[in-house]
Amino acid sequence: MTPTPASTDLVFKKSSYSSSHGQNCVEVAEMHVTAAVRDSQHPEQGHLLFSAAEWRAFLEEVKHERL
Repeated sequence: MTPTPASTDLVFKKSSYSSSHGQNCVEVAEMHVTAAVRDSQHPEQGHLLFSAAEWRAFLEEVKHERL
């Protein structure tokens, strides 16, 4: 996927795995039909868009791996 330009219309939330000790990783803006993901250390570089189905599949896989 190609990064898209930053959008001021999106509300990004930092990953719960990010910390204030320099271990920032990703931020996600979930929308109705897509999810935007960006590097929390370089948000000016834009974000990647994933369909709702792609995002759900990713989250399910992450949950499965944590078990």
